[in-house]
Amino acid sequence: MRRTDPEGHGPVRYGPSALPDDGLPVLPELSGVLAGAAGRSREGVIGGGTDLLDAAGGYWLRRGLATGSGRVASAPGAPALLLALTAALGGDVLVPRPCAAWWAPYARLLGRPAFPVATPPECGGVPDPYALLETVRRVRAEGGDPRLLVLSVADDPTATVAPPEVLHETVEAAAGEGLHLVSDETWRDTVHAPHETVMLSPAEMLPDRTTVVTDLAGALLPAGWPAAIARFPAGATGGALHARVLDVLTALDARIAVPVAAAAAWALDEPAPVTARLTAAVRLHARVARAAHDALVAAGALVRPPQAGRHLYADLGPLRPALAAQGVGDAQELEEFLGARLGMPAPGGHRFGDDLGALRVRLSTAELLGGTDEERAECLRSPAPLELPYIRRALISLSSAFDDLRDDAQRWEPPR
Repeated sequence: MRRTDPEGHGPVRYGPSALPDDGLPVLPELSGVLAGAAGRSREGVIGGGTDLLDAAGGYWLRRGLATGSGRVASAPGAPALLLALTAALGGDVLVPRPCAAWWAPYARLLGRPAFPVATPPECGGVPDPYALLETVRRVRAEGGDPRLLVLSVADDPTATVAPPEVLHETVEAAAGEGLHLVSDETWRDTVHAPHETVMLSPAEMLPDRTTVVTDLAGALLPAGWPAAIARFPAGATGGALHARVLDVLTALDARIAVPVAAAAAWALDEPAPVTARLTAAVRLHARVARAAHDALVAAGALVRPPQAGRHLYADLGPLRPALAAQGVGDAQELEEFLGARLGMPAPGGHRFGDDLGALRVRLSTAELLGGTDEERAECLRSPAPLELPYIRRALISLSSAFDDLRDDAQRWEPPR
């Protein structure tokens, strides 16, 4: 009998990492800044020291969000900030379905329900406004108290960017219901075509009730150097929330290590080496993501064109007959099957709050960039990275695995 309870699927403590790694060597100048601060023996300041907070304010100002240092907090990773915000705001949490794997567990850890809301056809990361209104109505009718909506305009896991008109309708619906928004903007600087994609923050639309959270591992720091920043609304409400979040971070002793804080402040100032590396990394991952997308679509999978990040989210429902013949009937079994077949992590959609029975999976482009730091550094320098032999082999292997499934699915189709 097939298992259908997602709680019983996979190792209890397993989950995909909070953020897909970029798979690239650490920027040498960044390592130098960290090494230069490694001799400092004092503890980091909870909430962030002056240098880090000022750098964060400048980072947001360059993106059109004027921010005073008194409205910023930092923590060792975005999960700590989301935990503190959830604890400070109280009430029930709403999240789009699917959503980043690390969003819902922090609500559950606090004993708060996390209610999923369907996303529109155009994108992930942002709830459909009508589904949002219906979910809020239902939760309240059942005695719940929805207060917090977590969303992401540039999304993990779907790699999409919400169109401004969709975002506006969702924010308008959330405002009408009195919800506070947490906008996860970790991926905003990894948009593949920034001159062709309009990227807006909910904080521009609902400034009094939007807190922005950015994990610096999205674009500026290695994933193993945990650091994140939060921007709070102006005014008394934002000030009170900022104070409550600092209380929670203090209780958790959630402080960034001094060397990492120094590297984070330097990176947030966006000196030339950082911007050059980010531009090259985004270009590389965009090219590999497009090639992987083409291979998956050619095999019959349903995949939205990737617009941000370093990942894809594929629906293998059209290949279900072939997968069923391999004993794959749900997302956990798909995860195990593809992980073995591709030789790379392939977390199933159930890890992101999606239906267990749906055959969806997130794939990371970092896994296709070679096996050594030398190869991955060469990817960054190459004007034609897809022609490098190790990337070409990885893409051929990916295509072959999914083409075999397509061919098997066609053999299983009933005659017309």
